[in-house]
Amino acid sequence: MLSRAPSALLLSQVEVFRDQRERVPAASEPVGRDKFANAPENAFKVARDAPVSTFSIDVDTASYAFVRAQLNRNVLPPAASVRTEELINYFPYAYEAPASASEPFRADVAVFPNPWAEGRKLIRIGVKGYALQQTSRPRANLVFLIDTSGSMEPQNRLPLVKQSLAMLVTQLKPEDRIAIVTYAGNAGTALEPTSVSEKAKILATIDRLEAGGSTAGAEGIRQAYALAEQNFDASGVNRVILATDGDFNVGITNKDELKGFVERQREKGIFLSVLGVGAGNYNDALAQTLAQNGNGVAAYIDTINEARKVLVEEASSTLFPIGKDVKIQVEFNPATVAEYRLIGYETRLLNRDDFSNDKVDAGDVGSGQTVTALYDIVPVGGPRVVDDLRYGAQAPASDSPAPAEYAFVKIRYKLPRSDQSVLVRTPVDRASEHGRFEDAPLDARFATSVAAFGEILRGGKHTGRFGYDDVLRIASAARGDDPYGYRSEFLQLVRAAKTASAMQPLRP
Repeated sequence: MLSRAPSALLLSQVEVFRDQRERVPAASEPVGRDKFANAPENAFKVARDAPVSTFSIDVDTASYAFVRAQLNRNVLPPAASVRTEELINYFPYAYEAPASASEPFRADVAVFPNPWAEGRKLIRIGVKGYALQQTSRPRANLVFLIDTSGSMEPQNRLPLVKQSLAMLVTQLKPEDRIAIVTYAGNAGTALEPTSVSEKAKILATIDRLEAGGSTAGAEGIRQAYALAEQNFDASGVNRVILATDGDFNVGITNKDELKGFVERQREKGIFLSVLGVGAGNYNDALAQTLAQNGNGVAAYIDTINEARKVLVEEASSTLFPIGKDVKIQVEFNPATVAEYRLIGYETRLLNRDDFSNDKVDAGDVGSGQTVTALYDIVPVGGPRVVDDLRYGAQAPASDSPAPAEYAFVKIRYKLPRSDQSVLVRTPVDRASEHGRFEDAPLDARFATSVAAFGEILRGGKHTGRFGYDDVLRIASAARGDDPYGYRSEFLQLVRAAKTASAMQPLRP
């Protein structure tokens, strides 16, 4: 944790934020204008025809928070808003940690029966990032780019953003620096780059921010990056944090041009993270694109407690990467696996040859973060989902001896200041297998319950008769250590979804 001893005045301000436990009430909001990336669910693939699966890791959590916000309004979320991998990765998992920052990743694999499909199995791939210590993490050069247009006035928008950023300031070290740019009818620098040792000045500037005006014509993003570049720290982390509720009218209106601008700044070493607030007009699809291309995270802040999770409890992983362009490639053994399906990651799929191409951008992993992926597999001899082709290659003989491996996992990543990738290899073999679902690792069982929940919210195409009560049964038994109450809250969300399941879902 990055916290340091604040002054008495600062403590009183922080306590005010901590006392606001109740959910922020939503003012009258637009309905149905939220935009989400449209990616169809992954289908089963035949292992002997397409044995290789490649994707970029995803540590964003915006989908989980948006789903929660919808369920707390007693409505089911739009199916397009549910990215199953973001639901799974909302929770920390107790994978074995790597020993040093020079080798920052360790893979953890497990195979166990699929609880919603008899005869199928799940392969869990877990990645744990090295956790930087307070004394060893780099300096931070941050620019807050804040939407102050009129639509940000409600309590669950700009007031929530202000409280969120104030909490983040309390987690930084005195040698870190912060600047603030606002945009509405015009863009302006509210705070020149300022040392965090002047916390009172920074907090006072945040407190004075007010909403009003139009977002059209702002040049906010250029000013924000100019300030980041002006104060660039070659040995530190340089990041713009954009907070908005809507259409990202930050000064570059063409989406492709905006994406290209963010990519060019990334190559200079200035990254971008996005904090989304509000509902009804939220452009989630663009938030995801910008964060992915800006080497940052996309988070959705629906409550003060979510702000605390993202910007206080997980400040190190949110701000400080320990690996970039992290890709996973899994080669399935056709002698053992007949079919497979990657659960989620639809917007993160890569071509097979992208894996070895260091020019292809991929996801980043922050200090101490965990990343989890699940594959649903049909073992050879199991209940097939995809019919064989009449003239296709013959399947292995059913009486042939079972090979030792189900799959082979490769993880490729770059250290934060390197352009050369490093390869980590891990076999998925019989030693990783558990004969009964109840014997699988506790974290694997909980992740499975979350995956099932996401799949059900998306329509349940692959989960059959498996329902909310089944999710509750598995999640309750696998809740385990829950110091922040995230898993207990998940159980409440499942119950809320069960209640809301008869209602018509909102449409994006």
